[in-house]
Amino acid sequence: MRILFAGTSDIGIPSIKALLAEHQLVGLLTQPDRAVGRHQTLTAPATKQFLEKEVSPAIHNCVDELAGTDPIPIFQPEQLRNPLLLEKLRALHSEVIVTMSYGKILPRELLELPSIACLNIHTSLLPRHRGATPIQAAILAGDQETGVTIMHMAEGLDTGDILLQKKISLSPQETAGSLTQRLAELAPEGILEALKLLERGATLRTPQPAEGITLTRQITRADAAIDLTRSAAELDRLIRAMNPKPGAHGIFQLPSGKLIALKIFSATVASEVSSEKPGTLFLSNDQQFLLACCQGALCLHEVQPEGRARMSSVAFVSGYFRT
Repeated sequence: MRILFAGTSDIGIPSIKALLAEHQLVGLLTQPDRAVGRHQTLTAPATKQFLEKEVSPAIHNCVDELAGTDPIPIFQPEQLRNPLLLEKLRALHSEVIVTMSYGKILPRELLELPSIACLNIHTSLLPRHRGATPIQAAILAGDQETGVTIMHMAEGLDTGDILLQKKISLSPQETAGSLTQRLAELAPEGILEALKLLERGATLRTPQPAEGITLTRQITRADAAIDLTRSAAELDRLIRAMNPKPGAHGIFQLPSGKLIALKIFSATVASEVSSEKPGTLFLSNDQQFLLACCQGALCLHEVQPEGRARMSSVAFVSGYFRT
């Protein structure tokens, strides 16, 4: 089938690989290059980088010119309701548009372009965790399972009819990073199965139930702040949901009484009952590096002091617990 893929982040790369192997990828719709990092280096989206590196050095950006003879044209518009863009995309004669982590809601004009369907690969079991950050939301909520949903796209935010779902269980140590990777690897199985159904003429469309809807939004640095009125179990989920970025962070008290700004990337709920004031960093009798919480304590494994590199708890204690 002729597929137009709309995606920006690297979570979509395994699905692009699968589509390249079994279908005809006729174009990539992605975000414009952006300035990123401390030095504001102009950087292409991960999906564009993949195609340029892995598929053909001849691939070029087609924002300002009509697609030529290159195998997979790349479109990076700021605005989707652009008549010239729509003309270029219509010329691709796509049968299906597949989106995953594109970053924009497709307008009706785009949804009507493919001859068969517009499908979205969403990284939750809809209608739970609609929106921008379903992976982090599943960890924060303490969900036991999640997965990918292949749905027919609609103009609303993840409101379309469901074609199929693939489920996985979350491990107790699941982080946003590890779950992103697992769902990226699960997505190709789901989208290839969905395309086979469409090829056979199947019209499976299950409306999302009205019950169980939850919404997510973009995560800010403020969302990753460690609230010391929360229990150790809640903070453990926060730390895992914010790993690798933006990183759960707070200001804590060292045994010397000094305060230190710290990001925490890895921790587990400690079995020890703490009598320390919430926010205090201390060593247990068996030399575990602990953070006192309002209920219980966390055993810290990997941290990052402000202005320093990430380090193990052993390295932190050696450098900051000197008497």
